[in-house]
Order: sequence, then C-alpha cells, then structure tokens
Amino acid sequence: MKLILACGGTAGHVNPALAIAGRIKELLPDSEFLFIGAEGKMEMELVPREGYKIEALKVTNLSRSKSFSGIKHNIESLRNVMAATSKAKKLIKEFKPDAVIGTGGYVCYPVLKAAASLHVPTLIHESNAVPGLTTKMLAKNMDRIMLGFEESRQYYPDPEACQVTGTPVRGDFALYTKNSAKAELGFPIDKPLVVSVWGSLGAGHMNDVVGKMLVKMKGQHDFNMIHSVGKMYYEDFCDNMSARNLRPADCSVDVREYIYDMPRVMAAADLIMCRAGASTLAELCYMGKPVLIVPSPNVTNNHQEKNARVLEKAGGAVVMLEGEFDEDVLLEKIRSLINDQQKLEQMSLAMRSLAVPKATDQICDTILELARKNKNS
Repeated sequence: MKLILACGGTAGHVNPALAIAGRIKELLPDSEFLFIGAEGKMEMELVPREGYKIEALKVTNLSRSKSFSGIKHNIESLRNVMAATSKAKKLIKEFKPDAVIGTGGYVCYPVLKAAASLHVPTLIHESNAVPGLTTKMLAKNMDRIMLGFEESRQYYPDPEACQVTGTPVRGDFALYTKNSAKAELGFPIDKPLVVSVWGSLGAGHMNDVVGKMLVKMKGQHDFNMIHSVGKMYYEDFCDNMSARNLRPADCSVDVREYIYDMPRVMAAADLIMCRAGASTLAELCYMGKPVLIVPSPNVTNNHQEKNARVLEKAGGAVVMLEGEFDEDVLLEKIRSLINDQQKLEQMSLAMRSLAVPKATDQICDTILELARKNKNS
C-alpha cells in the first residue's frame, strides 16, 4: 500500500497523520508513505523524527484584510497555491499513491486538489468541531470526509455523507501508566504533576501569565510542573526568569522549549493546562486526563472555545477565557483542583467517556477500503 499524507502548520495537524501512518504500518508493514508539508513549518522537523520522508510545498495563508497589503498578500498566496498544486501533481505522479489523505493545514488544499484532478482516491479528516476554511473548500471534491465531532456534520452540504470517526491518536499514548511515566521522568509518584502546554508554537499571553505565576510559587513546592514555552518564546522566557532571579528548582518547574515525549508527559500528569486544539483534546480524552483549558482567541470562528465547551459540558474540563484571569486566579484554580482528588477522578471519568478508542482503526479501515477498491477497479 502506498499512501500520501498532507498535513501542516501545527502539531495538531501533524500528529493525526503520524497516528494514521503508524497504525497502517502495524497492519501492513510493507506500506510506503510520503508526507507533504508546508515549507518552513514544524512538520518538516516532526515527520522525519518519526522516520518518514516529507516533501515541502510553499503555501501561505489568506488574509481577511481588505487593505492594499492584505490584497497583495492574497495575490501572492494564490500564486503559491498554483505553484504548489503543480508540484503536488508531479509528486503524486512520481509516487503513484493508492490514496491521498489530508489531516489539516493550508498545505492540504493543493495536495488534495491535485490528487482529485488525477483521479486518485482522496480523504480528509477534520478534527475540530467547526471545520476550517481548507476543509470546507475541498469538501465537494473528496471521496470521503471524516469528522472528529458529531457537531461538525451541520457545516457540510451533505451531512449524511460525512463519517464521524473521532480523531486518531498515536499508539504511543497507550504505553504508559501515570506511575511508570512519573518514574521515567524522575518525578515522585506521590506529588501532583501539572503540565502546562499552550500549543506547539507557544502562546505569548499564557507564557506571561505562567511566568508571573512562577514568581508566586517561589519557595512553595506543593506540586511539580512542566511548562512548555514554545520555540518562539523560549529564550525570552528564560531571560525573564533570570531577570526575576528565579531558578526552575525554586518553584519545582521543568521549563521546556517543546515537549517531544508528549505521550509520556501526558501520562504522568495529574492535571493538564492547555489550548483546545482538537488533536490535543482527543489525546487527553483517550488518556482520561483532567484538563484546565484556555482556548486560543486567535482562531477562525472561535472553534477552540467550541471544542472546549464540549468537554466542559461533559464535566471533564474547566474552561477559562484568556484575558479574564491573572496569575493569582490561575494558581488558585490549579491548587483547588489538585487538592480535590474526588473532583479530579470525576473529571477523568468524564474525559474517558468522550474518548473514541477505536478512532484510529476506524479511519485506517476507511482509508484502506477505499484504496483497495481503487486498486481492484
């Protein structure tokens, strides 16, 4: 089986594609994969780390501004799409895939558009409760549309044609228990661990709030913490800690640029603080992790808050909106949660109730069924 996977921009788009490739590799060890990503984006680092080949296309986003600079940017983006579609066609013809799958990001548009024009079976997976612009633009050209949320159906011209699968989760998330993960990370089993991660690229506002919160935590060691800063902010964050005469050991925090061993870190956590990207939420549900969510306000159609409210309604998440709290409120909320074991257990059960454990298998079955049908036709 030969498959092309298009994904890009954030880990939330890349990880589902890696989950799909990993599971199909388990089922069909002789399968071949080619990933296609966006030039200069994090998939160009994450995908090769997992042992897969990736090709880059130059793609840029669309500006919603009607200013001269916005119009100029969109003209350039259109040129990039045309060139990227042409290059995608060449890659598809050379690789000869049995199917092409997109899991999100602007790069999906030229790749899946090219595949459809070449009559290669095409599938797209939308993780978010509200579909992105790329998914909506491609919907009519896809052989299969797979959704992470039932609530997403309403946004498509033919809701019944959409298949609700849940969001794929990498097999590595099943490898650890909380105690084994804490032991491997060097944290005591009997002390709460809070993981703070604000998207693969980081978040300036939340880094500022967490940085000020660490000052309040100096000399207090009632819980351990891992804080992922994001590559864009790591150097400044460390400089700010130094300027405040604050060492990580002073407040029991492990400051990281990026969490590469996310399955292990998530497994070890007693509470996770994060954004509301659909891929991350699927992983948290799969692991049954209590979560404090601060949705990103900088996304189209406010889809992160809509994702978060689904979990909040079920009782698995506490949702706080950015700009409506400070470091004191955040620290108080963390402590109130980690000191209420019954509440954490209830949240954990609620998260597990939302999980779709067979999501990856269901998605892979759909892909392989379509690919085999095409090969035999």
